[in-house]
Amino acid sequence: MKLTGIHHVTAITAQAAQNHRFYVETLGLRLVKKTVNQDDTSAYHLFYADGAGSPGTDLTFFDWPTAPARRGTHSIVRTALRVASEASLEWWRVRLSAAGVAVSDLVTINGRAALDFEDPEGQRLTLVADGGEIPFVAWEKSPVPAEHQIRGLGPVTISVPQIERTELVLTKLLGLEQTSNYQHAPHASGDIHVFKIGEGGPAAELHVAVEPGLPQAREGAGGVHHLALRTPSFGEYDAWAERLKESGYPNSGPVDRFYFRSLYLREPNGILIEIASDGPGFATDEPAETMGEALSLPPFLEAKRAAIEAGLKPL
Repeated sequence: MKLTGIHHVTAITAQAAQNHRFYVETLGLRLVKKTVNQDDTSAYHLFYADGAGSPGTDLTFFDWPTAPARRGTHSIVRTALRVASEASLEWWRVRLSAAGVAVSDLVTINGRAALDFEDPEGQRLTLVADGGEIPFVAWEKSPVPAEHQIRGLGPVTISVPQIERTELVLTKLLGLEQTSNYQHAPHASGDIHVFKIGEGGPAAELHVAVEPGLPQAREGAGGVHHLALRTPSFGEYDAWAERLKESGYPNSGPVDRFYFRSLYLREPNGILIEIASDGPGFATDEPAETMGEALSLPPFLEAKRAAIEAGLKPL
């Protein structure tokens, strides 16, 4: 029983329409699911992914009218997005610069070529070259050519003031393996420890920056709400639910999100981590060809559709 990689990252936007334009028109991702936060139906939950909404490609956003996040430790601080090659990184450097996005020069992060940039609300993002060997589904309507499209999520970086208790939870409870560490200013002021998820690789790493000198972060727009790790089947999901229950570690217990099943826990510094199943997937309630075009609601919210739609702003 092993987690297999990053499932999704959920961040926060206070500007849903601007967010939609940036991630679809500038980054070329597909909006594969337009739904609502199931715990706060006044807020959109927008899922951007590859052409099929494949697990491991979803960068998602809650639309909350909130102040900007305050950066610091006790938080998820950077999300990497994978592209095929250094040639793609150069293509993206030109594209982002032309769109008025400040973008770094080509850098090397833990042995991989990469570019750093931010979205309009200050969401910290990195494009990283993955070698083009991890399968993904190109989106035929993307403004980005298929050979340069974003192929999914890469390593995610969290910041903690001390690593010892976090390391115990990651390794002993969740089964991750620490493999190396590196330094990379200005990403972090201290060592960044690399934990592989399952077999590891650019789609299956969690990077933990140890930064005791930083203030505690405050959640808000331009920040990340939680990170989800992949479990491939319902059988393994059930096994994880039982493992967390038997461990006595505080967790949500099973939660059915309709498009996937979830378990939630906080590592010792308060960072929210989810375990999410690969299925059933986003085509469960609408045709794959038109995913994301209309508001989708799980069955238990369908009776409230009129009220929910009335409270949402147009994208």
